[in-house]
Amino acid sequence: MGHGRRYRCVPLFGPPGVGKGTQGGILATIPGFFHLSVGDVFRSIDIGSRDGKEVYAHISRGELVPDELTIKIWRKAVEAYVALSRFKPREDLLILDGMPRNVQQVKMVEEYLEIHRIIFLKCSDEEDMVHRIRRRAIRENRTDDANEDVIRHRFEVYHRVTAPVLEKYDPAVIHEVDANGSPAEVLHSILDCLIPVQNELFDANRKEDEMGE
Repeated sequence: MGHGRRYRCVPLFGPPGVGKGTQGGILATIPGFFHLSVGDVFRSIDIGSRDGKEVYAHISRGELVPDELTIKIWRKAVEAYVALSRFKPREDLLILDGMPRNVQQVKMVEEYLEIHRIIFLKCSDEEDMVHRIRRRAIRENRTDDANEDVIRHRFEVYHRVTAPVLEKYDPAVIHEVDANGSPAEVLHSILDCLIPVQNELFDANRKEDEMGE
């Protein structure tokens, strides 16, 4: 990237365990959306590699991966999906989960991302979230999430480091969703935000095609 167009993007934002992965997974099945979770990219990285060792050292302590490394690994992953034609940047809206993670990254990602809206999954009951993450960890064998101290540390990191990211964006682009609703309700609210963005993208492409004819 950096050589032309930025990826059209809608980040999924919110505290740990709020359901970003669940909703991203559902959206991924709808044509025109490509969901990428930075956490999944980190979890699937080869632990034997130099990048992998460094990522694991941070994740296992419930800390964020350093910015340069995050962006380097994320770019490699996105470029691989583009090369495989699984993500078609011209047609697909990138639903990005896990970036930007802090205020420094807001500047760093500007070069790669054209952010149309931000979906902010808000949780009204944090204790419920902590229990949800523990249950999920046991079910999905996610060792980094089974320890309650690590989970609480992740929430603390989220409030201190990640939550201020929202202040860097125009409130008009932030779409708030109550994450404590049922998955179908949450999806309904997310689609209310995404459908107009997808229509804009569709219209822009059609105009471009007409001009190119």
